[in-house]
Amino acid sequence: MDREFYNRGLEKARQGDHPGAIQEFNRALRINPDFAEAYHKRGLAHFDCGEAREAIADYTQALSLQPASLDVYFSRGIAHLALAEAPAAIEDALQALRIDANYAPAYRLQGSAYRRQGDIQAAITSFKQAAELYLEQKDAVNCRKCLDNVKQLQPAPLVKEESKTRLPIGEHKEFFNQILQRFEEGDKRGVIEDLNWALKVDPQDAQAYRCRGIVRYKQEDYRGAISDLNQALRLNSQDAVAYHYRGMVRSQMGDHHGAIADLNQALQILPEAGKVYVARGNAYRAVANYQGAIKDYTQALQINPDDPEAYYNRGIAQSCLEEMKAAIADYQNAAKLFCDKEDWVNYQKALDSLKLIQASVPKQTAAGVANPLWQKLVRLVGGYWEIAERLIEQEREKFPDMPEEWYWEKVIYDLERDRE
Repeated sequence: MDREFYNRGLEKARQGDHPGAIQEFNRALRINPDFAEAYHKRGLAHFDCGEAREAIADYTQALSLQPASLDVYFSRGIAHLALAEAPAAIEDALQALRIDANYAPAYRLQGSAYRRQGDIQAAITSFKQAAELYLEQKDAVNCRKCLDNVKQLQPAPLVKEESKTRLPIGEHKEFFNQILQRFEEGDKRGVIEDLNWALKVDPQDAQAYRCRGIVRYKQEDYRGAISDLNQALRLNSQDAVAYHYRGMVRSQMGDHHGAIADLNQALQILPEAGKVYVARGNAYRAVANYQGAIKDYTQALQINPDDPEAYYNRGIAQSCLEEMKAAIADYQNAAKLFCDKEDWVNYQKALDSLKLIQASVPKQTAAGVANPLWQKLVRLVGGYWEIAERLIEQEREKFPDMPEEWYWEKVIYDLERDRE
């Protein structure tokens, strides 16, 4: 008879008649006071009626009869959490996990309770553990919910305007913005682990592939970066940022013409992307198309007149064409802007280039024309004055007391021989 009343209670609960369900469970328990399942189900009905304290009393009674009841611990933990009793909810989650260490809902409950306490890192860890278990059980819906909880709990970084321009990642989800910011702050291993995890949850997430490709590019893992950016573009062929970074990776690997093709594609999608013009200018310069490079740097400066990288690289291209005054002006502008941004490494680099080119300007013939030997040497080293000066200094150490132009000829001969 008790089972009959119990089944009636289950049916009324299924229909949403929770007060009616409580009455049926009461009848079952009057007949059988040791009916643990009836206490549990009556507790659920009380909870659905907004009576969390009564629900906890029923769950506790059920556990006194069946101490190893996983579901009852979980239900009581939910009721404790509803009453803002986070420590009690955490304890119930732990009791459930002692019974079954792979019970994903308990980790999820634990994460919610830790979040209520303000222990964000513990909450993130618990939600991640729950997501992993849901993933193994092929429960994509609950896995995604846990992943969303993790994204919400990731600390929002204080992003300076400089870092926004340094990380041109388009309309990334906030999760991926934070990933790249953490990488810039030095958490290199952690961000790769998080991206691997995100792709395990959703293998079709184009933005995750793009983000991991960017991280691998910054780590100089060029083959890994190409692989990820290729996959990002397979999933989203209109991803200008993926084309941009793949172009830069290809240029680093020596495939400058391939880089130009990718950067062309990026500019077709985002024609006002100044950083892409700088990247394409660098690729043009690498294949000795100095006029094309200067045109791209100039276009980048029309989009953003305060871009020190565009000025600095245009200075290099100008020097390759022996446009000394224009190169000096560009290096001066670059140094000023790097200084304004307090980017001291690049500021010093711009100053060093400026000093070298100013020191090199006097290398002229008696008629005041730039010495052809010096011009040829500068072209052979891609406009990098510091490289030319270093090579000449090495020859001075090997062969002291020779005429200056002899050193230039010797360096030119060695460079041409090595190229052949």
